[in-house]
Amino acid sequence: MATLKIFSLAKHGRFGVPKNIRMYSSRDKDILAPSKGYIFVNNKELSMDLNDITDRSAQTLFLSELLRGFGVTLAHIFKEPATINYPFEKGPLSPRFRGEHALRRYPSGEERCIACKLCEAICPAQAITIEAEERADGSRRTTRYDIDMTKCIYCGFCQEACPVDAIVEGPNFEFSTETHEELLYNKEKLLNNGDKWESEIASNLQADHLYR
Repeated sequence: MATLKIFSLAKHGRFGVPKNIRMYSSRDKDILAPSKGYIFVNNKELSMDLNDITDRSAQTLFLSELLRGFGVTLAHIFKEPATINYPFEKGPLSPRFRGEHALRRYPSGEERCIACKLCEAICPAQAITIEAEERADGSRRTTRYDIDMTKCIYCGFCQEACPVDAIVEGPNFEFSTETHEELLYNKEKLLNNGDKWESEIASNLQADHLYR
């Protein structure tokens, strides 16, 4: 006859862990009903059919579960490993990967940013600081574009808000530093990143243009 583990709801709560589990047999199931403040943890009785008893006994005697586990381990030994030899080998990155920030230029060399400050306004971490002025030809361009990379949460909102695809998060994720000051990016640093990664950034934007 199966043994039931029950505990009091009043003493331990619905999801509490009982300190002392009281054991009752299955014939006490009707006496200790849930309406009296008890809940049954394992009220499923084991089958007493001869075939089921034989199967359970064979599994216990021959440790079949352990042998099956060894078989899975042995099968994976002869498979090709899933690891790669980083940093000499690198896995593929999604076109939507959000890595190090960069400011892009037009093919003519003119910087794209029009100092609309939408990226600064939408940044939830307030990591972007922009100052701008009007040029002689009437166009607005930034005189200061700073990003505190230690504040950035890489949400991608700045990239989504930019109307001219000027500020983007590029494919580079290997930009760890030893000092805090090295992660305070200015306009020159961001433009250099854009020049360095322009081909990859352009191809990623093109691959993702249907979903933008």
